[in-house]
Amino acid sequence: MTVASVTAEVAKSRLHAGAEIAFLDVREAAAFGDGHPLFAVPCPFSQLEVSATSLIPRLDCPILLIDDGDGLAERAGELLAACGYRDVALVAGGLPAWKAAGFGVFAGVNVPSKTLGELLEHSHHPRMIDADTLDRWQREAHPHLFFDSRPPAEYAKMRIAGARCVPNGELAHRLGVLLPDDATPIVLTCAGRTRGIVGALGLMALNVANPVYALENGTQGWALTGRPLDRGAEPDPLPPLSEEARSAARVRAARLIADAGLPRITIAEAETLLADERRSTFLFDLRSAPERAGRPVRAAVPVLTGQLVQATDQYVGVRHARLILMDDAGLRGALAALFLQALGFEVHILALDDEPARPGPVFARVPPRVPPPLEPCSPGDAARLVEQGASLLDLRSSQSWEKGRLSGARWTMRTDLRADLRAALPPGTGHAVLYGDGATVAAAALELSGRGIAAHWLGADLDECAAAGWSIDETPRPMSRVQALDRIWFVHDRHDGNAEASRRYLAWEMGLIDQLDAAERASFGSVPITASA
Repeated sequence: MTVASVTAEVAKSRLHAGAEIAFLDVREAAAFGDGHPLFAVPCPFSQLEVSATSLIPRLDCPILLIDDGDGLAERAGELLAACGYRDVALVAGGLPAWKAAGFGVFAGVNVPSKTLGELLEHSHHPRMIDADTLDRWQREAHPHLFFDSRPPAEYAKMRIAGARCVPNGELAHRLGVLLPDDATPIVLTCAGRTRGIVGALGLMALNVANPVYALENGTQGWALTGRPLDRGAEPDPLPPLSEEARSAARVRAARLIADAGLPRITIAEAETLLADERRSTFLFDLRSAPERAGRPVRAAVPVLTGQLVQATDQYVGVRHARLILMDDAGLRGALAALFLQALGFEVHILALDDEPARPGPVFARVPPRVPPPLEPCSPGDAARLVEQGASLLDLRSSQSWEKGRLSGARWTMRTDLRADLRAALPPGTGHAVLYGDGATVAAAALELSGRGIAAHWLGADLDECAAAGWSIDETPRPMSRVQALDRIWFVHDRHDGNAEASRRYLAWEMGLIDQLDAAERASFGSVPITASA
């Protein structure tokens, strides 16, 4: 089939027309991180079908694809059409044509969310505290509450000593059990700027009486002053809410929803919205894991409030989509709605506490078609295939490959199999043993089958392969940015002691607003916060 194409100018116009549209960048992560259009969503070719089916739930949603002008988007369009998507077009000439038309390109990831944070910092001016002042407060035992607004995994990687891990949204939800009074200053930190700023603004929106500060430049700003970071810290469990605290959260939610004019819906109304085939509707569960286990809603995507705001393009691939934000008291949903509405989404808040006796929303949607999984072969059968001349290809992440691999395996990506099969496989190859997860292997098998090569899936892990007699190579093999195209290289080592990378990153964040053109700037809305810092 021939995939339709549009010019960069037409694509840009469609992005700002206000209608639903998915703009997918099908290049791999390294290229995306080095530069992409502002509202392009990462959907790397190596993970195309799996990523697209979670990012775009509606099969007739208009989809635009962009590549490097190398034909990758055309192949991606064919594959998406095979999945059932009915309105797919590519940007003619790819990113080079986009640049030639005079349109901006942004480095980094989660750029719309981070740009919103910078815009809100400029408009609302939350209180900031610098590293020197916070250090003095800690040394002098100056009363304050210090929270790290990132998820537990990021907190464990590095934290400032004394900070407690309470991700954005959870702090607001648990104010009744985390704040001893309404006077002690609250300090919020993240790894850089956005989540500290957004967290502080969220508490401002709730009219929290305590003085609230965002730590200037977060853990990176702290490290740039020569102060140490703790690594490997285990976060404390989030404290459960008493009934009194939960009731207070419901009151705060009702007040915020009313003050901001946010729509609140019932479970039945949520089911109606989810069944509407004319719109792309996402259902997110913002509750903690124990809360979800106590009242499961299988149709919902679990995500922390702060992460949905911080990394929206990892969860939603459709501009102007409809988002149902579900939790128990409604407060986490309301806070997420404040910021997601400013990113251009239609938001609806669903508080399960409003209907305690009802099960959560139930809906069924025809899922997109993905490449059928291969039947896994045993380590012994795979070894015999390799002995008989089959090529052994490792399709795991480059980070996994660096740590350990099957002896004799060649690391590759689906993109390589499409672009230059001769570099991945010797001439005359008729069979290939593919090592990796089922979805990645199934996608790569499609590329091989088109070249007449039979694919076989080795689904066992390294330990199972070793037990079956495979030789395992555990020699560390760092890969260069030229090789490891599946990861972000843009200031990638800023959290590992590279001070210059941290400086570049912070300058990049603070420079995002200046990169916006008029249409991009107009795409961001305001957040109704009446309290002053």
